[in-house]
Amino acid sequence: MGPAPHSSVTLVMLHEGLGCVRMWRDFPTRLGDATGLGVMSYSRQGYGQSDPCDLRRPIDYMEREARDVLPQVLDAAGVERAVLIGHSDGASIAALHQREVSDPRILGLVLMAPHFFVEDLSIESIENARVAWRETDLKNRLSKYHDNVEAAFLGWNQAWLDPEFRDWNITDSIPSFRVPTLAIQGKLDEYGTARQVEIISELSPAPVTTTMLEDCGHSPFRDKPEETIREISEFVARLACVSQSLK
Repeated sequence: MGPAPHSSVTLVMLHEGLGCVRMWRDFPTRLGDATGLGVMSYSRQGYGQSDPCDLRRPIDYMEREARDVLPQVLDAAGVERAVLIGHSDGASIAALHQREVSDPRILGLVLMAPHFFVEDLSIESIENARVAWRETDLKNRLSKYHDNVEAAFLGWNQAWLDPEFRDWNITDSIPSFRVPTLAIQGKLDEYGTARQVEIISELSPAPVTTTMLEDCGHSPFRDKPEETIREISEFVARLACVSQSLK
């Protein structure tokens, strides 16, 4: 939506571990209106109306998305300049893209509730989600968004609860950051502590802005949309000034 990729920076939306295009709701439209930029979102394989995926997902599924899939998506969409806007797993994929791919098209990163390492809090919440899947109407609610709801839920849930996943750690991606980063996290995030964003400032060689939102859980774009849009809009505007000065 919005300006074509050849005429504008494109905001590329990377969804969470249970997300898809439709689960962004009206956030991409509102973000495009606020920034005047093009916005692109897509559902990863196994999510939304995309092709099904094989289960179980490999432990390094996010690394594969960053290295093998995201560059092809950007190529197919004709994206020439982009800011990656990721939420949760999508934020981790955006971060990993900096490590895995040397891509001059990327001007900045917006990481909402990113995961760089596994915490007890994360596992506890994901275990609670498994209980909800088995004992509540969660499956029916998610089926409104995903053609293959079992692949969407189990692909995420089984990977994170695999004992081998406890050792998953991508903090080594942060020293590879080549572009400015905006990190946004809710102070009530049930899937990660503030340490997940604090470590970005400690390890990134590129500029980092961190915003912790009051009364906000794991999904800033749903819990605090106005504040999140304002933070992203101001961040992108600063990037635009930088890019103009380099021309």
